[in-house]
Amino acid sequence: MEEILEIRDGCTTPEQLLKSLAFSRYLKIYKNEFIDEMSQRTGKLQSEAQQRIKFVRDISARDYLHILERGLSPAHNISDHEKALVRFFDGGFHHFRGGNGYSRLIRLQNDVVSTGDETPDTVKEKVTDKAQSLSDLILKTRREILKNVHMDQGVRRTHGMDASPNVTAGEISGHYLNLPSDYYALASVPLTISADIQTGVDYSTPSNKRAYPFYELDHNPFKEGEFEPEQWVSVPLQIGTALIICYIHKSRGCIEMEPGILNLFPFADVNEIRDGRRPEGIFLFGDPNSQMEDLGYYWDAENKTLIGLVPNLDELKYFGYCKKPMLTLHNVLATLNGEIPLHCGCTRYAMHFDEQGEPYIADMYIKADDMGRLTLEEDSDGVTRPIFYGTETGAFACLDGFSEQAKQQMLGREVGYNKETGSNARQIVPVSQDDEVLNGDLLDILLYMNNYTIIEQGSPTVDTDMGVDAAIEHLRLGERVAAGSTQTHRGSKESSYWANPFPLLMEPDGTIIHPELYEQYSKNEANLIDSISDLVRRDEFHIGVAHSQLMAGAYKDNSDDDISRCGYTNREQVEQEGPVRLAEDLIDMIKSVAVKKRQQQGEQVNEVSITVALVGDSRTGKSETAEKMEGVLGLQSV
Repeated sequence: MEEILEIRDGCTTPEQLLKSLAFSRYLKIYKNEFIDEMSQRTGKLQSEAQQRIKFVRDISARDYLHILERGLSPAHNISDHEKALVRFFDGGFHHFRGGNGYSRLIRLQNDVVSTGDETPDTVKEKVTDKAQSLSDLILKTRREILKNVHMDQGVRRTHGMDASPNVTAGEISGHYLNLPSDYYALASVPLTISADIQTGVDYSTPSNKRAYPFYELDHNPFKEGEFEPEQWVSVPLQIGTALIICYIHKSRGCIEMEPGILNLFPFADVNEIRDGRRPEGIFLFGDPNSQMEDLGYYWDAENKTLIGLVPNLDELKYFGYCKKPMLTLHNVLATLNGEIPLHCGCTRYAMHFDEQGEPYIADMYIKADDMGRLTLEEDSDGVTRPIFYGTETGAFACLDGFSEQAKQQMLGREVGYNKETGSNARQIVPVSQDDEVLNGDLLDILLYMNNYTIIEQGSPTVDTDMGVDAAIEHLRLGERVAAGSTQTHRGSKESSYWANPFPLLMEPDGTIIHPELYEQYSKNEANLIDSISDLVRRDEFHIGVAHSQLMAGAYKDNSDDDISRCGYTNREQVEQEGPVRLAEDLIDMIKSVAVKKRQQQGEQVNEVSITVALVGDSRTGKSETAEKMEGVLGLQSV
């Protein structure tokens, strides 16, 4: 297993840092990676590489401690050997603070559950302070080392330097978690209850797209007898109503998923863990003892626990294989609970009214970037209404579809993956707050995202006049044109039942994939249709299709004549202007619905919320349309 650096030392001076076990371990990690790279060189440079390897092998922490303790010497007394040592040291510094190395600063915080003297909020402050203190100490140590060999001359470039660990974690003992006895080996993995992550880092993973489904297994993939707790980290997450514990293997290619997960999902409530709540889901990413036949989830009926697992295989080392399976666990649990998981983006619009009673959008709050669920709840008048809840506070954003301004707004908050691949480069950025995601709001508008039909200029891009049955058929068919981030080729159309609610329940040819889950989903769907139909008759709900045209230019069945007939000059223009047109039409529709809702609640009401869910798979335009709406409304500062 390729090593990562775990830091448990409490250093306050450069001398302590260079004497610490953590520094010696990191120096060993960096030396090994450097030597491995040099060993691959052949040809004319082979002899230089061999001499460099010999030099690097002899480097020790004592060399740098000697340079530090000696202090500033006259320039003529500094040997080339010492300068070479410091150049290697500086290379290690940049390796540490970039995406090539991986480090975790760990602080045990059992007082949160054992004595009550600490809370997650106080731990959060301490974790951030520890991360900043270590960063400052590393920068100070580097400056002194460089200065002592006269390599700190000229302009000092300090601003923007961040030597924080990739993750600084506040942990509690895993034994506080109420696990079934069959999974007790997991209790030896500490639980991360608070964290500070380094942003602005882009990680390279062996794969950058999904090609294999995450389906139900006929066997439990967890191998307790082969589980080695010291090789794992764990994060308790609140995904919808489910407590799901995510275990990530510490090997490179797997551990890089940790900062992304921390930037995507809300932490679970430590108080519930302390009070003995049993997790509904357990997810393991990067199990070295499993193979492809173990990829999937298993319902452990005896322990009433859903188990998900992704093996430690290069073709599965992609953030999508971490995010999607955990959402699948949430969706299976939601379906079994009588709810409808929705593969969608969902936004709540705060609607105000001016002195003349004209509506305007005061603000917009993202409730889901990619996944949520609907529950049917009866109001005080006895009317059953769909209530929307989200799952993620972050977005796993494909950079292909965002403007440069939107990308700029992500800076400083993002965790990136595979930027160098160009296509399907992704960033995880926070887009919402825990309360907004976990609290339910009445759903007012439900639209399926059609990304391939070209709409003529001047024609509306939203259709809610088709009737409930026709709209439901669009949702069931779930057609979209792919961008090539999955196994479907770019520009080709594919179909997935209800836009793939994770897991996919029906093949395009009608084959049922998960019969028991499909049967329960169908019951939930029937109840939803009854509720929606009643609300549509009352003019209190709107359902239909929204046309983003995001992939209409790439769709292979759209001819150049179709492009020009609909008022576009080229295919790229369709992709750029389509989501803008939809955004403008949605704004008009939201205002119209807000006026109706105000009338139904009474003219004295000066504020209403309109919640809109846009259902669709990847690249149907959910996030892109939301971004364009922000741009049109001008609600985000530049």
